[in-house]
Amino acid sequence: MNIFKKIQLNCCIVRKKSACTKMKLDKMATIINCKEDKSYIKAADFLLNGHVIAVPTDTIYGLACSANCPDAIKKLYTIKGRDAAKPVAICVTYISDIRKWGEATHLSDQLLNSLLPGPVTIVLHKTKLLDNPYLNPHTSKIGIRIPNYDFINNMSKVFNMPVALTSANFSNEPSTLCVQEFQHLYKHLGAVFDGGVLSRGLERNRTGSTVIDLSEIGKYRIIRKGISYENIVDLLQSHGLTSIVE
Repeated sequence: MNIFKKIQLNCCIVRKKSACTKMKLDKMATIINCKEDKSYIKAADFLLNGHVIAVPTDTIYGLACSANCPDAIKKLYTIKGRDAAKPVAICVTYISDIRKWGEATHLSDQLLNSLLPGPVTIVLHKTKLLDNPYLNPHTSKIGIRIPNYDFINNMSKVFNMPVALTSANFSNEPSTLCVQEFQHLYKHLGAVFDGGVLSRGLERNRTGSTVIDLSEIGKYRIIRKGISYENIVDLLQSHGLTSIVE
């Protein structure tokens, strides 16, 4: 049995085991299929009202909230059981948004368009517009993503503000590829948006996006090796960037 079918089977088993508690789960969180008409508008509305929601991306499931809402960010960290010193990323819609929320004058549109959308998080210095004191308070930097996934791109387009994004799991737990894998978080969430099994159910894709620091002119530093790591490094080097090795 391949990995994809195994994860589908595991999700079905979890679903069957939890059938008797369906009413309880419904009370804890609204579960919405991403294929439902205008589901992304509902997701944006939850963000607007300060909720933390679970959403699919092009890599793994994430927890999302408004990046510039202090209460939402505090709630996000509480749900994750995450150390406030550990940063979260933001999700945006366009390359111009990267320049709005991150200091990217030294990066060409050609480079950014070759990297994004896709399974990569670009770390830059925050601009003054990203002024939430609870968002990465111990660093001047922010990771920025444009996922290659219609649902979350449409959601962020409608919301029209940066969306804080981190993996849908407790800190130090494995990342999740289907919504049944993080049922223990449902009671803390405003809604769960179900996009099915992600990343073709491949275990190796639980690593999520490749995270690269591009805050220095002409340099890159790999923070996390994730999906498409080798291709991303080749692309950076083809644009003349050199690696900072620590």
